[in-house]
Formats: sequence, structure tokens, C-alpha cells
Amino acid sequence: MNPGTATLVIEAVTPQIDGGRHPIKRAEGEDVVVEADILKDGHDIISAVLKWRRAGDPAWNETPMTPLADDRWRGVLSVTAVGCYEYTIEAWGDGFLSWRDEVVKKVDGGLAALASEALEGARILRAAAARAFLVKEDALRAASAGDAATLEAFAAALEIAEPARLKEIATDPCLEGLMRFHADRSLATTYGPTLAIRVDRRAAAFAAWYEFFPRSAEGRADRGSTFRDCIGRIDDAREMGFDVIYFPPIHPIGETNRKGRNNAAACEPGEPGVPYAIGNFRQGVNGGGHKDVAPELGTLADFDWLVGETRARGMEVALDFAINCSPDHPYVSAHPDWFFQRPDGTIKYAENPPKKYEDVYPLNFHCADWRNLWAEMRDVLLFWAGHGVRTFRVDNPHTKPVAFWEWVIAEVQAQFPDAIFLSEAFTRPKMMRALAKAGFTQSYTYFTWRTGKDELIEYFEELAQGEMADYFRGNLFTNTPDILPEHLQTGGRPAFIVRAVLAATLSPIYGIYSGFELCEATPVREGREEYLDSEKYQFRSRDWNAPGNIKDVITALNRARRDQRALQEYRNLRFHPSDNPAVLFYSKMTAARDSIVLVAVNLDPHSFQSAWLAVPITDFGSNPAETYEVRDLLTGERFLWQGARNFVALDPRTRPAHVLEVRRLQSRELGVNIYA
Repeated sequence: MNPGTATLVIEAVTPQIDGGRHPIKRAEGEDVVVEADILKDGHDIISAVLKWRRAGDPAWNETPMTPLADDRWRGVLSVTAVGCYEYTIEAWGDGFLSWRDEVVKKVDGGLAALASEALEGARILRAAAARAFLVKEDALRAASAGDAATLEAFAAALEIAEPARLKEIATDPCLEGLMRFHADRSLATTYGPTLAIRVDRRAAAFAAWYEFFPRSAEGRADRGSTFRDCIGRIDDAREMGFDVIYFPPIHPIGETNRKGRNNAAACEPGEPGVPYAIGNFRQGVNGGGHKDVAPELGTLADFDWLVGETRARGMEVALDFAINCSPDHPYVSAHPDWFFQRPDGTIKYAENPPKKYEDVYPLNFHCADWRNLWAEMRDVLLFWAGHGVRTFRVDNPHTKPVAFWEWVIAEVQAQFPDAIFLSEAFTRPKMMRALAKAGFTQSYTYFTWRTGKDELIEYFEELAQGEMADYFRGNLFTNTPDILPEHLQTGGRPAFIVRAVLAATLSPIYGIYSGFELCEATPVREGREEYLDSEKYQFRSRDWNAPGNIKDVITALNRARRDQRALQEYRNLRFHPSDNPAVLFYSKMTAARDSIVLVAVNLDPHSFQSAWLAVPITDFGSNPAETYEVRDLLTGERFLWQGARNFVALDPRTRPAHVLEVRRLQSRELGVNIYA
């Protein structure tokens, strides 16, 4: 840019990630609130527009920006379709508005000799009329010709106007509209570089995940289930309100070094092995690799049938993309150079000391033939996308290059723009953030281990209210096949309810691993976060309606999430004071205040707790003395509250949490005699 034409300063633009290096994330239908510092030398009045378009479109959309305070400006754009968008800001010293401001001040100040000002205004208007005549777009040409004629008429009136009439013309709303449309932008400044938005489908920002192993769908210990046996489990998940069915790997399982029950180094006959030890091509029979399904689950046609049946139920199937290979994987014989070679010529198996994974070979993404390896991994994802899978949970992405993920996600989304990628990276915070910036749609979080009030507040304020909210979508899993947290082992049924409430309301994206609804809590041994008799290693026996289950609570939570728009948003989470360190209190509210939800949770699964809550009544647009109704979305109970200070009593055995819809009351409704 020529320094002589940079007439304004545009800086501190938000949101943007690393100076525009990475796109911000939104879901279709969401707004993007853009702010910037915009300033100019002198006393000219500034005009600014927020500009945006779908990537590749020739024309920009524009919306005026509004000045706030201290040279800060704001504009809002809406993204309506999946794909990539770009946005920027254009600002200029507005000659017409500056002239109008001067005229109004002089007329109001009693000055009578304003002929020169009138002529100056006429010149500004005629220049705008000339610009209107030059409009070339067919759809705008006729209207612009009419605009030009109207501007000429305003200019002629200005030339003979007395001061009072001069002010009347200068402040005419019609004239202001015309001058905004045909403004002189010859000395405008445009912010650069252009910033990007990745827009995902709605399920990227609002979804409830249910994970189960297809081979354990029927809950039998004596044999495994097949794809066609999974419908009962899927229907049960649907009844509970889940919309994403997530399967761990469904590929052939290796036989070499196959693990047995409870991770035994040797398996007994009939034990199914670990699904993450992918690939079985011994002597060219009995399976295949990442583009195949385990024969004991059925055929690829059976899988396609299951995907279709799931979709017909208003749900979708998510697959685990685990880049692991058993020693029997076809890649081992066809591409031994894709693996880590030991000095003795053998291939190195996976380790995470003290854990050993003798049944798994990791791939070397920096090998000499890395281009073909990367391309093959892309083709695996494209293969399953071609079979109707649009959501992938990625196993341990932090152990592969970030550059690979940035490349492969872009490659897949170029062909399948609606593809969603969930990062299973329980690792260092900066690596988790780097993966999200590289393109992962969602990420697992540290929620699984956050239990105290202060640490929950600190963590979720970072996730939902800081810069991370623009690129990092937290998918809150209560548990996983690998993780049975200590608080679930010791907290009993109340702990499971508390964690379900927290997961389902702190974020619009959450998930459970099957067995959570049954409150399964037995560890392999004390001090370990792994399940006893984990179905990673065996067929799992279950009664899906066993006494003590919390399916009714989960169903109520998912119903509340569907009914309350406030629970479908990510950035609207706000924490509020409670006078008890064991009671967490927070709210979610839509911008229009048409959905307001308050959540109070007893974080102590062992003891009765009560608290006085500081309700943000003024944020709701209500009078602090107003009486209002709150309805518990889990139980249907109704309470009348008044003002900002209200009391809750939370017994972990009967009611460990409130999820409350706030309703304004008309005076005739105040006869309801129900109080907390």
C-alpha cells in the first residue's frame, strides 16, 4: 500500500487467531462479532463497514460498523453455509458526515452566513451523483440512475437554502442513506491480511455423543455382536436423546501379540483382541486393514446398512480414526519403511512407559516415503467418508505432526465440507490448542479431571470466554474406555449424575462412553483409572436396564438441551457467586433473552449441601425486586424466586443439581405457592 493512501489506522481486530494465520471457527447460522480500533488524524467523522464473503466469491457483502468508545468499532456478520469465509474492514474519512456535522453545529450556534457551506455540500452531493451514474452492475444500474437524479435535486436545493433549510436537508434520512450507499471511498483504508472463518455444520457445535463397541452391543459375555445387532443399542441411545453414535475401530484385529482379558500379555482362545491393534492379513486371508471391517462384525455392506439405519433415526455414525497397525497389517509387508526400524531390523512397537503395546506398530510420519504415507492416510478418511461417515474421532493426534493434520483435514473437507474431526489429545495445553488451530473441529478436554469449584471456573472461563472460544470447541466426555476417573470410582450414583449435568450444560457438545448410564465404576485395581474387565479386551456382559441406572436423568438433560437454545451455545457461559465452595452456580442465556438457564450443582457426591446464590437478575432485563418463576428441567418442579439472592438445597441422593429455566411472570401468575 502507498503510505500516502493509508489515511486511517485499523488495528486490534478481533476475532483473529495468530494474526490471521488460522481461521476462527463458527457453525452455520452463528454470528461473528468483529471489533477493531479505527482512528484517523484530524477531526473528520469516520465511516466503516465490515466486509465478508464466501471464499472464492468475487463480490463482498457489507454491513455498517458502529462506533463504541475510545475509537473502538463493532460490526456483526452471519455465516449461513458450511465452508470457508473471509472478512475484513474498510474505513474512510466521511466527507459528507463531516460536512453535515459542521453545518449542524453552525446552524445551532446561530451563524447565518452559510452560503459557502451550502455550495460545499452541493459539490459533495454532485460528486456522489456522478459515482451513482458510473454503477455498472445490471441489477443496480436503474436504481443508481434514480439515486443520481435525487442527489442532483438535493444539491440544487442546497445551493439556495437558508440556514434552517440547510440543516433540514443535511439531516434528511433519505439523503443520509443515499450518501452511505454512494460514499466517496477513494481514500479508504482496508485492513489486511484478510481474515478467515471456518464454518461447520450445526452438529460441530451442538451434539450429544454416545460411544459403544459394536461387538458388545447386546451385552453378552459369551460372544460378540455384529453390525446388524447394534440397532437395539442405537435405539436406546436415541431414546436417551443422543444424536452421534461413536464406534471405536471396526477394522480387522491382528493376531500377533494379541492382548487378553484385562490387558494380559497373552490371550486365551476365543478372546477378541484390542480393536486398536488394526490389521489382520496373515497369509492374505481373514480381514485386511484400515479400509476393511472386521469379519466378525459383518461385511462392508452390513456397515453401510447400519449407517443408513442410523441416519434414518435422525442420528449419525462417527468412526475412530486410529493410526495404529498390528504386526499383521498389510502395510507391514507392503511398506515396512513406513514404520520405525530398530537397529536389528525389527519394527518397534508402541510404548508409553510403563505401558507397552506389543500388539501395535506406530507409523513414522517422517519416513523417507512420507508423501505416500500421508496420501494413504487421507485416502482412508476419504474411503469412509464415501461410505457415509462424516464425523471422525481421531486417536492420539498429538503423536503425529501438526502439519499432517492441517494438510489432511483440508484435503478431506475440500471433498466433504461437512466432515467433522474430534481430537483425542489428552496432552499438553499448547499442543491441544495447536491441533485445534490446525483444523480439528472439536477437542477432548481436561474436564474429565476437573472436579473442584475453583478449577472448573478457571478452566471453563478460559475455554468459553477467552480467545480459545474462537477456535477450540470442547467436547466434554465424562469417561472413555481408557479413563474411569477417580471421582466416578468413589462417588457412587450421585457422582455420575453430577458429571452428566456438568458435561451436558457447560458445553453444547458432550459425550458418554456406554456403561456410564449404568454407573459402572470398578477399576482394574485401586489407584488406576482403567476399568476392570474392560471391553477393550473382551466381550462385556451388561443389563442395559439394570437397577440404579441414570438413563432417566440423561434423557431429561438431552431434552433440556434440545428445548433450551441457551444450552446450544458455547460462548454464553457465565459463572456467578454462591456462598458454598461445594456448590457451583452458572448461567446460559441467549442474546435475545428468550432462553435463560441457571445451573446449580452440588460438587460433593457424599454430603448434603446448601447455598445462597447470587442470581444475575439485572442481566435478564428484570427488576431486582421482581418475582419470577424457575422450573427445574430435570424434575419439572417449579419455584418462585425474587431478586438476586436465592437459596438452594442439594441432596446428592435425591437432587444433586438444579437445571432451571427462568420464566418472567405476569402479575396474575404470582398466585403459585411454590418456593425452593
